[in-house]
Amino acid sequence: MGRIFGTDGVRGVANRDLTAELAVDLAVAAAHVLGEVGAFADQRPTAVVARDPRASGEFLEAAVVAGLASAGVDVHRLGIVPTPGAAYLTSHLAADMGVMISASHNAMPDNGIKFLARGGLKLDDDIERLIEERLEEPWDRPIGADVGRIGDSHAGVAAYVKHLVDSTPVRLDGLTVVLDCANGAAHRVGPEVFEQLGATVVAIHADPDGLNINENCGSTHLDDLQKAVVEHGADAGFAFDGDADRCLAVDQTGAVVDGDHILAILALSARDAGRLADDTVVATVMSNLGFVQALEAAGITVIQTAVGDRYVLEAMRAGAFSMGGEQSGHVIMGDYATTGDGVLTAAHLAARMKQTGSSLSQLASVMRRLPQVLVNVPDVDKSRADTDPTLQGEVAIASARLGDAGRVLLRQSGTEPLVRVMVEATTHEEASAVAQHLADVVRTTLGR
Repeated sequence: MGRIFGTDGVRGVANRDLTAELAVDLAVAAAHVLGEVGAFADQRPTAVVARDPRASGEFLEAAVVAGLASAGVDVHRLGIVPTPGAAYLTSHLAADMGVMISASHNAMPDNGIKFLARGGLKLDDDIERLIEERLEEPWDRPIGADVGRIGDSHAGVAAYVKHLVDSTPVRLDGLTVVLDCANGAAHRVGPEVFEQLGATVVAIHADPDGLNINENCGSTHLDDLQKAVVEHGADAGFAFDGDADRCLAVDQTGAVVDGDHILAILALSARDAGRLADDTVVATVMSNLGFVQALEAAGITVIQTAVGDRYVLEAMRAGAFSMGGEQSGHVIMGDYATTGDGVLTAAHLAARMKQTGSSLSQLASVMRRLPQVLVNVPDVDKSRADTDPTLQGEVAIASARLGDAGRVLLRQSGTEPLVRVMVEATTHEEASAVAQHLADVVRTTLGR
C-alpha cells in the first residue's frame, strides 16, 4: 500500500477514496500504534471524535467510532466541532487521542480523517508511517468488558467556547462584526463566542445542511462577506473555512485582509503585550516580502519554512516560539492553541481593534503587500528544478535584477508534475514580466 497520509491527515472523495472500511482500519491501527508508543500509559485508553457538517461525516464518524471501540478505546463523541476545538478538547478531557473528520476547505464530496496525539498535538511523520504499516494486520480483539464504550460529550462545545472567550483579552462591546461560517463547523461556535464577548453579530452562511459546506462561501469565497460588511456598516468581517482552522478578514470598507496582514497585526499585539517568544514569528516561504520587511523593521525576526502548517508547527516547537502562520489565514497562537484556530484568530483581531481604538484597515496598514505573481508550469520534470544550471542561472539573474525590492521562488509541487514560479516586485507589471520569463525558461529546460 502506498502512502495514504498527506500533509494534513488522510483525504479523498468520501465513499470512493475514503471508505467506511478504510476509516475502521485507520482507527484500529491508530489505537494500536498510539498505545504502543505510550500514549495510553497504564489506563484504559480514551479518544475524542469530532466532525464537520458534511453528510459523509455521519457514516465516517460511525466507522471511526466503531473501529476505536472494537480496539478497546472508550470514545467521547463530540459531534460537530471545529478542528481546533477537537484539539483543545483532546487536551481538556485528558484523552489519549483525538480524531477530526473533515476535509477543511475542500468541496463537499471530499472528506478526511486527522488524528491527534495526547495534548491535541498533530502526529509526526514517523507515527503516521507506523499507522499505515499496521493497517489490516491481524490482531487480538478484546471481548466482553474489554471492548470500548461510546458516549456523547454534550459539554464539550461549551467548554471550548469558554476557552475562546476566556483567552480574549478584552470585551468587544460596541463592535459590529459579520461572520461567514462557511456552512461549516463554526456555525454555532463562532457567533456564540462573539456574542458572549459583547459584539453585535451578523452571521452569514451559518445554516449547514450537510451539502452546502464551503459552497461559494467561507475563506475561499469572500464576495458575500465583503458585501455584507458594507451593507451592515460593520466594523469588520471574518471568514472561516469548513473546519474553522483558518480565518481571513475584511475591513470596514470591504477590503480583504489576508493571512500575512493578520499574522503581522497579531505578532505586533503579542510583542506589545510581552507574549511574543524571542520576538520571533514563524511563517512560510510564500509569505509576502512586504510582511517580512514590516516585521523586521519592527524588530521582529521572521523564520520561514516550507509551505504547510505542519512545518510551521515543527519550527515553532523546535524553537519554543509562540506564534506562526500562513498567508491562507492559518494562524497558530501557541499560547492558546496547538493548531490554527479561525475563531480564536478573529476574536484576537477584534480585541486588537478594541484595545487600540483603530479600524482594521488602520491596523492592516502596518505592512504594504508587494505585488505577487504565481505561474504554474505543468508537465515538466520538476525533479531538476533545483539543479538545472540554465534555469538556476536565469533565477540568479532575475533575483539580482529585483534586489532587496523583490524576490523569486521556485517550488516543486508535492502532488503534480509541475513547478510553481512565484515573483514579487515593486510593481505588478515587473513581477508579471519576470514570472512569465522564468516560466518560459522552465518549460524550455524542464519540458518532457
